[in-house]
Amino acid sequence: MSQFMPARRHEELGDAFYDRVAPIDFPRTILRHRDQRWARRLGLDMLDETRWLAHFGRFEPLAGSLTQPLALRYHGHQFRSYNPDLGDGRGFLFAQCIDPVDHRLLDFGTKGTGKTPWSRGGDGRLTLKGGVREVLATEMLEALGVYTSKSFSLVETGEQLYRGDEPSPTRSAALTRLSHSHIRIGTFQRLAYLEDTENLARLVDYCVANYYPELADTPNKPAAFLEAVVAKVARLGAQWTAAGFVHGVLNTDNINMTGESFDYGPWRFLPHYDPDFTAAYFDETGLYAFGRQPDTLAWNLTRLAECLVPVSSIEQLEPALNTIWPRFRAELPAQILRRLGLEPRALEQDGALVTAVFGFLSASQSPYEQFFFDWRGGALSSLRAARSPAAHHYASEAFRPVADLLELYGPSVDVNLDHAYFARTRPRTMLIDDVEAIWAPVAEADDWTAFENALSEIAQMRDAYGIKP
Repeated sequence: MSQFMPARRHEELGDAFYDRVAPIDFPRTILRHRDQRWARRLGLDMLDETRWLAHFGRFEPLAGSLTQPLALRYHGHQFRSYNPDLGDGRGFLFAQCIDPVDHRLLDFGTKGTGKTPWSRGGDGRLTLKGGVREVLATEMLEALGVYTSKSFSLVETGEQLYRGDEPSPTRSAALTRLSHSHIRIGTFQRLAYLEDTENLARLVDYCVANYYPELADTPNKPAAFLEAVVAKVARLGAQWTAAGFVHGVLNTDNINMTGESFDYGPWRFLPHYDPDFTAAYFDETGLYAFGRQPDTLAWNLTRLAECLVPVSSIEQLEPALNTIWPRFRAELPAQILRRLGLEPRALEQDGALVTAVFGFLSASQSPYEQFFFDWRGGALSSLRAARSPAAHHYASEAFRPVADLLELYGPSVDVNLDHAYFARTRPRTMLIDDVEAIWAPVAEADDWTAFENALSEIAQMRDAYGIKP
């Protein structure tokens, strides 16, 4: 652990931002997943299983970091209805550290680690299936180039839980996620609701110091901070679109200050292009449907801007907020071209290719991930695409505009078509049927083979796309 660089910066904000809590004493701790790549990067890879479980199953403090977990306080809009009774209800901030590679602050947050003052009658637990789903989501999204939290550890905890949306009783788990920030839009909303201007200013200073230090000397720090967050969140929206990902619960408490995707509940990937595709069965109006995610992010960012008015002004904040759509319109072609392994041209030309791609995907209903897999490298992959299970879609008239535009693009330097992953016929996917096929042997026979095989395939995919930690 010589490389591990502990931190405890969240405490600098003061007691008004959190409640000190104790983790539950679980009946059992069985390690089901550890992210050894990130453990190695942070200097935690030499922990044996006993010590790992002591920290990430029993939540004994990491030396030099927080001495007691912190349940963070926040509010939020849930499906656009304001809720002042939120907060970390089944998790806490366990520890912080400094990344020894890029020197950024990292948070170890938990899910399923017991009741807190914000549990609102819940049991504070996480189902094992929910933990498995989050591991699969984060691993897959990272491989697809989405800026996401990492599922650092998953520990089965030996309790039986009763849930209406799963066969009960079901198994329990504690998840530790690694991310760059657990400060949410809802954190700001709580302070604005309480008219606590002093702590609003303190929170802006904390976020700038730890996430955007380049803005430290900016004359209007809140406006500059807002514009930086807008840029990150706009990029995230474009990455989700390029990945065909539907988060499912885009409440304001699920958008953080580093533009990092996190907190995976009813998520889904698109089988084929459908702007109305929803992930959550309870999203009856399609508010968080695939095609409405950018609008939702813009709405959420407007709520953040409102919170900052007391420490800035509408006149200074409005220009920063208005950058979201120009940012998204620039980011979407960049993310689509990244997925296709193509060098960008002019923004107008790149936008025309994106329009053609989505026009084809809509008209043909070709499998979403298959298209990006087949046409990695553009025209270089014509022969490979001709052998695809979706080849009949590419022979249609609907594909002609895409084919013509792909001819104009050269491959990027990291196109990597010689990688073994691109010798496959079908890409690794994580559709709902894939997830259920991975979970079924775990539930029925405690057989983790399909889970481990899926992670191995995703690791190959990540390597093929050149994704680094």
